[in-house]
Amino acid sequence: MEEVNNSLAQFLYHLQRTKRSFYALVSLLLLSLLAYNSATIFYTHVPFPAKIPLERASFSPETVPGKSKKFFSVPSSTKLSSSALYAVKEESPVGKLKTHFPLLIKNTNLVAFMNTSVVYHPKRRKKHRRGFKSHESQVKVKPFSVRVKEFFNAHPLNSSCKFRFFMTWISSLESFGDRELFTIESLFKAHPNGCLIIVSSSMDSTSGMQILWPFLDKGFKVNAISPDFNYLFNNTAAQAWYNQLMQGNVNPGEVSLGQNLSNLLRLGLLYRFGGIYLDTDIIVLKSFKKLRNTIGAQTIDPETRNWSRLNNAVMIFDQGHPLLYKFIEEFALTFDGNKWGHNGPYLVSRVVSRISGRPGYNFTVFPPMAFYPVYWSRVDSLFQGPRNETHSKWLIAKLRRIRSQSFTVHLWNKQSRGFKVEEGSIIEQIMFDSCIFCKSSSFASL
Repeated sequence: MEEVNNSLAQFLYHLQRTKRSFYALVSLLLLSLLAYNSATIFYTHVPFPAKIPLERASFSPETVPGKSKKFFSVPSSTKLSSSALYAVKEESPVGKLKTHFPLLIKNTNLVAFMNTSVVYHPKRRKKHRRGFKSHESQVKVKPFSVRVKEFFNAHPLNSSCKFRFFMTWISSLESFGDRELFTIESLFKAHPNGCLIIVSSSMDSTSGMQILWPFLDKGFKVNAISPDFNYLFNNTAAQAWYNQLMQGNVNPGEVSLGQNLSNLLRLGLLYRFGGIYLDTDIIVLKSFKKLRNTIGAQTIDPETRNWSRLNNAVMIFDQGHPLLYKFIEEFALTFDGNKWGHNGPYLVSRVVSRISGRPGYNFTVFPPMAFYPVYWSRVDSLFQGPRNETHSKWLIAKLRRIRSQSFTVHLWNKQSRGFKVEEGSIIEQIMFDSCIFCKSSSFASL
């Protein structure tokens, strides 16, 4: 009996100790929870700088006098990629710096086809699309200079490639519309044996070639090739300027950098290869076969009858012409991204006024009627149909004068972009004269 009592006493003793341990464990857990809650009450979140993803943005070069797209200033400590130069969206806050912009996707010109869809202008392209073979998997590996020379050499000057044309396109595929297509139509209508290179990264793609397929299908010689700025500016004053730009040491200013680079790009193309440069809002009316080393005046002084401003939307020059070198030098030495036209029309005007009369510069300045028969602020008169008998007579007389004296008509791009081509207007008559795909040409939406 005594042994049973001892066992019971030991059992109760161990039970009491177990309870104490249990209570101690529960107390410890409660203390831990209390400490955690206290810590969360006084906890302060200190955010670490997050890595901001690089954003791409597209833009359209602005060409309206007095209007410009807002841009941004690149700090001197920021370096832009040497293989790609991009632009900032107009609506982006100035304080947010984007170091990559889709201006020209590849400068090294080792360009892969981009996978983008094309659904524009069904009247012009739908029936031709079946004949175009897509090669999305192919990658272009030939440098820019090789591709340009191979294209021109495949159509030598003594056979089919009598005129060598250049255009530039720094905008997206989506913005390549009826106006740009009709410019190409008018070019080949006046120069069926011409060769056209559109220097553009967006057009240098399968989708871009689909846009151009109707011309290729008819046997016209057109190609899109991505630019190589390093090659074009090599051994010119623009080389150092471009390097500084890529290192972030050049302030692009308020005017669209794309517009200013287009001004420089056209000079580099003509200097390296020679030929004819056209803006994509130029309608060609007649052959340039008698033109050589030519630039056109935009305005003239009413008193002296001398030109007061030149324009760079149409230029015809031999390869390596010294005036082109002077243009490039002026661009690099006097670049100002805050003044519209300073690096374009005003630039060529400054240089020509300085070197006029000097030996060694053989070129011709044509009067405004040659390339710019209507001033930008009056371009709406080209789109208007006859209002009354007096207006009808004026339209007939103006059209007759343009047909007899003008090589091109400049549509002044954004200034006239929203205008409707009215029935009986000068533009309607010019489009009938200059169209190739006349049944499918969109006369009302130019």
